[in-house]
Order: sequence, then C-alpha cells, then structure tokens
Amino acid sequence: MDLEAIFKKQLELNKRINPQFEQDIFDPELRKKLFFQFELAMRQESAEAIDSLSWKWWKKMDDNWDNVKIELVDILHFWVSMCMTAQLDAKEVIDLYFKKNELNHQRQDQGYKEGTYNKYEGGIEDNQRLTARLKE
Repeated sequence: MDLEAIFKKQLELNKRINPQFEQDIFDPELRKKLFFQFELAMRQESAEAIDSLSWKWWKKMDDNWDNVKIELVDILHFWVSMCMTAQLDAKEVIDLYFKKNELNHQRQDQGYKEGTYNKYEGGIEDNQRLTARLKE
C-alpha cells in the first residue's frame, strides 16, 4: 500500500458519505466549508489522542497508546480529505513534502534555529519560492 492507495480509499469513503464530494470541491463556498469541517474533525481526533495519555495531573490514569494509534489514523482520514479539498493529490503531497523537507534542512543549515536565517530573497518569502518551483 502507498499514499495513492490511501487517497483512493478515502475518496471512496468521502463519496459514500457525500455523493457530491467530487463536485463540491470545485464550488468555492462548499470547498471552504468542507475544508473547515475536515480541519475541525482533525483537531477533535487530535484531542482524543491527547486524552488517551495521562496528561491530567489531577487524575490517575494509564496511557493508552493503542488508542493513540487509532486516533492518529482518524487524523490521517481527515488530513487526506483536507488535501483532496485543496485539490492536492498523493503525488503532489509527496513532491511537496520532499521539497519542503529540503527547505527545512536549508533553513537549519542557514541559522533558522539561531534566528539568523532570512527567509526573504528579493522580497519573496521562501515558501512562496517553493510554491513557484512546484508550478514549473
């Protein structure tokens, strides 16, 4: 299995839940609404993952790492849906991930952690330059 297979399965689920899903992501208002819904759901799953661990200093409980794993997969479901809503496919995610990872390494090499990194070159922020490279 790979990321493309995950995207395919998530699209099947999204279309089962909302048969209009593929059309809705091309309607500006519905697209934005879907994105916000998926983002909110993803936050909720993140909160559920946190609640699976004993972070409450006033309450004795055991950590439940098995449930953390389930919640992380739930987050993946909503994250993939958000990618689809942004019209970002699996291949683009992979390409963008590696380019952004490379940029993050460059930032570290050039003083990002120390606060000396300048992310602007010619008045253009490094993320914008990265985005422009993707369109080439």
